[in-house]
Amino acid sequence: MQARKVIAPAEVAQPFIDDYLAYLLARASHLISAEFHVVVRRTRLPVLQWRVLATLADGQVSSIGEVAAIILVPQSTLTRVAARMVAAGLLLRADDAQDRRITRVRLSAAGLKLAAKLVAQARAHEAAVVDGLGADDAATLKRILRRLIEQHAGAPD
Repeated sequence: MQARKVIAPAEVAQPFIDDYLAYLLARASHLISAEFHVVVRRTRLPVLQWRVLATLADGQVSSIGEVAAIILVPQSTLTRVAARMVAAGLLLRADDAQDRRITRVRLSAAGLKLAAKLVAQARAHEAAVVDGLGADDAATLKRILRRLIEQHAGAPD
């Protein structure tokens, strides 16, 4: 009788995607955002409107194009979202004084009030998310992410 050869299991390589930075960033963003979107949906506010509120929560005036770039949607999509927000009394819209092709937006008093409430909830959610990281790691992660964004902000879409 011949002895059987024991075949060692091949070393399983980690799947590419599990170590791919772009995937890890997107997956973390998706999971964390989905958690907070549950809170947003309780207000019956669409997520894109929450993003506009969050962007303009400090009372600033911005162009539709600037806000669209920040919330990562096409300008045409934001134009439709803005129209719904104006109709709901959350947003004020005006043509730019120097260039009438540019539309400026800012939150109304009702929009500012709703934004303040949701931003407070978003800050609490963020605190819970980073709690397991610790303050130093959370600050380091944010610093690195800001650096990545700065390095790649001019890259073609």
